[in-house]
Amino acid sequence: MAVLHTKAVTVILSVTVLLGLLYLSQYYRSAVETTTFSQPGIDLHLESPEHLKYNQPSIVHGRTDVVTVTPWLAPVVWEGTFNPFLLDSIYKRKNITIAATVFAVGKYIMFLKDFLQTSEEHFFVGFRVDFYVFTDRPNEVPKVNMAAGRMLTVRSVPSSNRWQEISARRMEIIQNLIEKKLQNRADYIFCLDVDSKFHGRWGAESLGGLVAVIHPGYYRDDRSRFPYERSPASNAYVAPGEGDFYYCGGAFGGLVEEVHLLAKTCRKNFEDDAKRGIEAAWQEESHLNRYMWINKPSKVLSPEYLWQDFKPKNPEVQIIRFSGVIKNYANIRPN
Repeated sequence: MAVLHTKAVTVILSVTVLLGLLYLSQYYRSAVETTTFSQPGIDLHLESPEHLKYNQPSIVHGRTDVVTVTPWLAPVVWEGTFNPFLLDSIYKRKNITIAATVFAVGKYIMFLKDFLQTSEEHFFVGFRVDFYVFTDRPNEVPKVNMAAGRMLTVRSVPSSNRWQEISARRMEIIQNLIEKKLQNRADYIFCLDVDSKFHGRWGAESLGGLVAVIHPGYYRDDRSRFPYERSPASNAYVAPGEGDFYYCGGAFGGLVEEVHLLAKTCRKNFEDDAKRGIEAAWQEESHLNRYMWINKPSKVLSPEYLWQDFKPKNPEVQIIRFSGVIKNYANIRPN
């Protein structure tokens, strides 16, 4: 009887395991079939054209004045750490599309022309790029000659009496744009501030799964000085002694599916805060920093990728690629 009992238990366990494997197989197949993001894994396989000639790389010579890798082994991109010719040769073969969002609400429309014109000179030149401009003044969007393969779409959004609300709504709008428009159209997306302009190359070296930009105002500081949200009641809370870097809310991006998850999470956390009467210190930037402390970016861009025009260039910053222009906030913000 004991032998029969043992065999029965063995049969039951075997059937249970087989049913579990069948369920997981069906679940995985369903997940794959319902995933609509384009080209999964596009960021992992880097194929160089055969017989491409470029300078021999070195692992013993290079930048020594800056850190070029994070503790979780994500590259930190500085001038002199990459070969632009090699990267373009790799990524242009992938036939990728890069989306870029920019918000030009209220008087911020005045910055849009410079933003768009300089993007034509420096932002992913030679790639297929779709710009999405969100504005409450669609009739004032400037006409800019765009190269072949580059497109500009204007979408109307409501104005606001508080700049904080304009800032806070961006994650919701980005989430909706990805869900309704970009899942089958774009591979990467970058979300950029309109009151900025390009000065130098911003290209394939910036591509990655989840991409963050180090804030130029705090990259030399101890993290105790970072303007994280310090109220434990907020979903954006980062406790003293925690956090890695302070990242810009004015420039971030990555694969469309990664940015979708970021936007969706930050939006929910922001809305949950709002229901309890809480507004984080720096709105979506606070929530972004909380998100990226937990969900580490796979590539970090140095302050070259969003400098501030009012700051003198520090010695380690060999080139300014993108920067916030000098402005009088009292004249352009509604409050």
